[in-house]
Amino acid sequence: MQNKNDLRIILLNPPYFPKFSRSQRSPAVIKSGTIYYPIWLAYATGLLQKKGFDVNLIDSPAEGFDLAKTLELIEKYNPSIVVVDTSTPSIENDAMIAERIKKSIPAAYIVMVGTHVSATPEETLRDYPWVNAVARREYDETLSDIAGMFSHNKTADTEDLKKIQGLSFRSNDSIVHNADRPFITDLDQFPFVSQVYKQFLNVENYFYSITKHPEITIITGRGCPHQCTYCVYPQVQYGHRYRHRSPENVAAEFVYIRENFPHVKEVFIEDDTFTINKDFCRTVCELLIKANLGLPWTANSRADVDMETLKIMKKAGCRLLCIGVESGHQQILDNIRKKLKIEQVETFMKNARKAGILVHGCFMVGNQGETLETMEKTLRLAKRLHPDTAQFFPLMVYPGTRAFEWASEKNYIKYRTYNDWLTSEGLHNCVINTPTLSSDEMVSFCNRARRSFYLRPAYIASKLWQTVTHPSEMKRLLKSFITFSRYLFQK
Repeated sequence: MQNKNDLRIILLNPPYFPKFSRSQRSPAVIKSGTIYYPIWLAYATGLLQKKGFDVNLIDSPAEGFDLAKTLELIEKYNPSIVVVDTSTPSIENDAMIAERIKKSIPAAYIVMVGTHVSATPEETLRDYPWVNAVARREYDETLSDIAGMFSHNKTADTEDLKKIQGLSFRSNDSIVHNADRPFITDLDQFPFVSQVYKQFLNVENYFYSITKHPEITIITGRGCPHQCTYCVYPQVQYGHRYRHRSPENVAAEFVYIRENFPHVKEVFIEDDTFTINKDFCRTVCELLIKANLGLPWTANSRADVDMETLKIMKKAGCRLLCIGVESGHQQILDNIRKKLKIEQVETFMKNARKAGILVHGCFMVGNQGETLETMEKTLRLAKRLHPDTAQFFPLMVYPGTRAFEWASEKNYIKYRTYNDWLTSEGLHNCVINTPTLSSDEMVSFCNRARRSFYLRPAYIASKLWQTVTHPSEMKRLLKSFITFSRYLFQK
């Protein structure tokens, strides 16, 4: 029997390209220099610590650790369990890292987590025999159960493993898939993720082009009730039921951040859609207004928030909202089950301006029904909406999503390995070719749309005025522009 104090667990965001953002919805190296926190690993780390386990969290891409340095740290720690995060574009690299860890520490129990392996547990365990198990979907409590089993047994016991919900594992020559684990409803049980960051990570390493730097990213809820065909986390990882923390718990973390990270300039609420439950959103805002922390924040939102809620959000410190507009063609929005009207987006943008909230707009091409003409319509809408910043990208399809199923059934996906999801630089690479659009045409359009949007005299003038009227925005804008300009002026 192992004592909890003797059982060591490493949660690893494995090395790959420098500043590779594995935990974002479309994993890649981002042109703006953005690098996400390993937020889901961090939440799991906090829960394991709370249950008394000896845990270490290593974020190799953010720290700039290569394979040799990562292995050195793992060998020194000598863990019994190694949890390896994954994504579709990096899975072959992630599996190679896992193999090297297994060769270095043969007794280590290797568990893979993340969206890719949640969608492909059979394939993962079949193709990578050195991986012991996959903790599918929402994996925090699954990892706790594995750790609990090891604290009572020196080795993995097949009968005990069969009792762990949400687990797929190797048993001799067979692969066993246990029943799915119900989604966690009590999110207040987790320690503040910002506490985990403070212990294990350097917040200066993380940068989001839409937020002030440095920032802290948190989650106030998991899951999204909407059925957008392309969005990976609700379909593969956290489900379509929105489960949120108590408003008091969220407000208390804001207080903790203000007191323990005095240099942090902003909080990013990374829920799929923070505004999905209006009552919850408003209550959180009212508590933040009462706390009077002077701590700005940004959040993901749908473009359907009413004016009254926007005003309360602004008063509570909301600086910017990130919205998914996706397309300027209504039929395409309907095809991807967006359940959003273009008129709603236009009204939202007007109201956001009146409320004094900046907007980052996301635009996507390549979905069902897309043509050269509909892409141009999207660009015209982006210019008409005139958000503070905008991104244009081709559809990225990931296993487990309806978009992937659609593209696969139509034989639109062209790839040899999962590495093809990235370019040689680690940037997004489009793997879809439809009868009306080639991948090259989509990428070319996005590059042109980016230049056309950002190099407009009206946009440049608005940014210059913004730096005059809001000097605090200058650092963010300069940092993003310096990194982004390499691609912005690239033909």
